[in-house]
Amino acid sequence: MDIKLIIAAHKPYTLPSDGVYLPVRVGAEGKAPIAGFSPDNTGDNISALNPYFCELTGLYWAWRNLDCDALGLVHYRRYFARRGAGDKRGRIFTRKDAEQALRRSPIVLPRKRRYYIETNYSQYVHAHHEQDLTVLRQVLSEMHPEALPAYDASMKRRSGHRFNMFIMKRKYADAWCEWLFGVLFEVQKRLDISAYSSYDARVFGFLAERLLDVWIAAEDLPYIEVPYVNLESQHWPRKIISFIGRKFSGKHRGDGTAT
Repeated sequence: MDIKLIIAAHKPYTLPSDGVYLPVRVGAEGKAPIAGFSPDNTGDNISALNPYFCELTGLYWAWRNLDCDALGLVHYRRYFARRGAGDKRGRIFTRKDAEQALRRSPIVLPRKRRYYIETNYSQYVHAHHEQDLTVLRQVLSEMHPEALPAYDASMKRRSGHRFNMFIMKRKYADAWCEWLFGVLFEVQKRLDISAYSSYDARVFGFLAERLLDVWIAAEDLPYIEVPYVNLESQHWPRKIISFIGRKFSGKHRGDGTAT
C-alpha cells in the first residue's frame, strides 16, 4: 500500500526518517523554501490562506496533488505513536505501523481529548469566538442538513478528536477533504474575521478539528483510535491558568444549538 503521511511544518525541524513521511512546508507562498520539504504552493493549492487555515493548506495541497492509496496528516511536533513508555521519537509510527492500523480500519484517528468540565461547545467559545460556531451551524444546515444532529450531539459532548490528525484510505480521505473544504470555504465567505487576533484568525483550522467527528458520525464511518505523542512540552500549568481565566471571563454564552 502506498501511504503518504504529510508532516505539516513551517520551519526546519528534526523529522522522522521513515519513508512513509512527506514533510510539507505549509504557508510556502511568498516564503523561502526549506531544504527537503515539499512546498504547499505548487499545483492546485491554497497556500496563501495559511494564516487562516493552518495545516489545512498542506492537507489541501496533498489532496489535490498527490497520488497514493492512503493519505494522512501529522504535525512536525505531534505524531501517531505505538503504545508504551520510553523515548518519544522511538514510538513514532513507521510505515509498518500505519499499514497494520489501516488493516484494522480504513480510518485511523488520535485518541480523543477529554475536557471533563467543559462541553466541546463551551470549550470552543471560551477559547475563540462564538460567532464561528454560529456561522458554521448555519452553513451546515444549508449544505448538509443531514449532519446537523451529529453536529449538535458533538457540541454537547465533553471529548473529541483534535489536531486535524488522521490516516485514511484514499477514498475516505478524498470524501473528507471534499466535504470539509466545501463547508469551510462557505464559512469563509460569511464570517467576518477582520478584527480577529492572528491567533483567532486561524479559525478554519480550529473549526476543522470539530468537524471531523461530525462528518464521521453523520456518515456512520468505522474508525480506530491510536495514541499520539507530542515531542515538545505542552506547558500544562500555563494552559490551565489560561483556561481558568477564559472560563470565568463571561465570554461563553448560549448552548450552541440556536439557529
